[in-house]
Amino acid sequence: MKKLIFPILVLGSFLCHAQLKIPLSYSNLNIDHSGGLRFENQISKINAFVQAPEFTLSNLIGNPTGSARGIDFNFRMKNFNGTLFFGFIPQDDSKHPFPVYFKKSTPIENGLASVNIKDQLSGMYDMVNWSQKEKGVLGYRLVSETGKLLYDGKVAFKGSGPFQVVPTIIEGPFINKLTDDNCVISFVTNRAVLASIKIEYKVGYDTKIKEYRDATSTKVHEIELSKLIPETDFIYEISYGGEPLQFSFTTPPEKGSRKPFTFAYASDSRFAAGGGERNLYGTNYYIMKKIMALAHYEGAAFMQFTGDMVNGYCIDKKEIEIQYANWKRSIETFAHYMPVYVGMGNHECVMWLFIDEISEKKYMIDKFPFETESSEAVFAGQFVHFENGPEGEDGSSYDPDPRSTDFPTYKENVYYYVYDNMAMVVLNSDYWYAPSLFYNVLTSGNIHGYLMDNQMQWLRQTLKKLESDKSIDHVFITQHTPVFPNGGHVADDMWYGGNNLPRPVVGGTAVKKGILERRDEYLQLLVNESPKVVAILTGDEHNYNKLELGPETEIYPTNYKKEKIKLNRKLFQINNGAAGAPYYAQEVTPWTPHVSNFSTQNALVLIDVEGTKVKARVLNPDTLESIDEFILRE
Repeated sequence: MKKLIFPILVLGSFLCHAQLKIPLSYSNLNIDHSGGLRFENQISKINAFVQAPEFTLSNLIGNPTGSARGIDFNFRMKNFNGTLFFGFIPQDDSKHPFPVYFKKSTPIENGLASVNIKDQLSGMYDMVNWSQKEKGVLGYRLVSETGKLLYDGKVAFKGSGPFQVVPTIIEGPFINKLTDDNCVISFVTNRAVLASIKIEYKVGYDTKIKEYRDATSTKVHEIELSKLIPETDFIYEISYGGEPLQFSFTTPPEKGSRKPFTFAYASDSRFAAGGGERNLYGTNYYIMKKIMALAHYEGAAFMQFTGDMVNGYCIDKKEIEIQYANWKRSIETFAHYMPVYVGMGNHECVMWLFIDEISEKKYMIDKFPFETESSEAVFAGQFVHFENGPEGEDGSSYDPDPRSTDFPTYKENVYYYVYDNMAMVVLNSDYWYAPSLFYNVLTSGNIHGYLMDNQMQWLRQTLKKLESDKSIDHVFITQHTPVFPNGGHVADDMWYGGNNLPRPVVGGTAVKKGILERRDEYLQLLVNESPKVVAILTGDEHNYNKLELGPETEIYPTNYKKEKIKLNRKLFQINNGAAGAPYYAQEVTPWTPHVSNFSTQNALVLIDVEGTKVKARVLNPDTLESIDEFILRE
């Protein structure tokens, strides 16, 4: 058996967890004498694997400062060598400006690099006229000495030599929580500033202006724009101490107006093989840019993206923060104008990792303290979503202690939103995820694809509310994992090869209902009890396909002994995990005869809603070929 070699575990890394409290929902975990977390049973004693991330976002931003001839970068990593590509971002001549890289690069040596603006980017290379304006924005890309793409950044400057770095919006702005009378605009600046947003819009022939401000100086800004008017074009200008930036958005029609609109759907953009921007430190930057460009070109009112944005499976949240930053950069110039709502997948995972050197088995669980370190908490800190979901699984029938917090939050990873006469319900089918649980239940946790009790109860209440709302005609449900997998995840998702045994384990005890029983409860609710539900939008499997689910569809394994349900109508499952992750081919299942248009092409699903009618179009964002087109509701 091959001997595994690991870095030395530093005692100081354990001491920082000296006060660590183990949630009672887990099992076989202890704190050792040095304050470290340990997996421990009668057979094994394994300390949590501890390793500092190779890079952090604060390092890769580079601490840019002005110099006599340009901008100096200090990445604060003495052994960091590589290449820095750079070029201006033309803010004035493009609605969606990306950096246009200069023909030469500059080396990164021992964590230091310099860009010579004055000598290299003057004259015929001064495409933004910085020499006259004495200001501009420089984009830069970091590549390691092995050729790995690490991070895309930007920095604003002023002067003509010497140069000075000025306040810069380094992330965003993004349109969030857009309703017919409200919007939240979020962005991150390189330093704490007091920012404001001025909006301009027309009421009849009159031009109206309103202004909204931060409450305090901060780097992370979420400014709420209230008392807006439905179906209105708004120009918004952000003031933050640097060059003001101006973009626009349009509010939805009043709820229930039944005006025509289009929205976009995709998932699974984690990195792929092939080189270049197919792997910008965790994300397929290349395809995501194309998906967003196509969605915007097709007039999508919003994008729903459900899971596996990044490669994830990180043992430190500082690593996944880089991946999230790169993913957001890929959508950024389009998300200035339209909301992009995201859901969690299995790869949005921040975990405690235990590696058995003898058996080479790995045990992985959702990281805690849940309030700050869990996959769910880290995800919530990266995005701005509606907060109308459930609290967590505390208070459920299997809660080990009602007096303590023993599960992570659902905040901003389970929610719903409304656009005109349509509602989108976003679920988390990788909540409290323990990747190794199906194979070994010793640590406790949740399996891939299982919706736990409190989330199901919230879904039941939410669908009941939407069913009684006369302004809502169509409801879409989205979760990362297919209810009926077709290629790549037939061994898990909500099927597990037809095995009902897999289920969550809480405090060492398996819950009562297995995955197929829970799936049937889910189908009963969506299909038989909620006629407004049009389709389930899924991913996880890196392909596009649609399943027309109905009374004639075979959904059980041979000799299934549990009670079966009978579906009373048809419903579509639309799987689009084709946003750039490595492909999966089709597999045979009991419902294969009802699956159509299976494709491993990269894909964007566009849903056209026109009153009571709904249709879908599926396009390849790389070639613009049509992959599929069909009616969802006539």
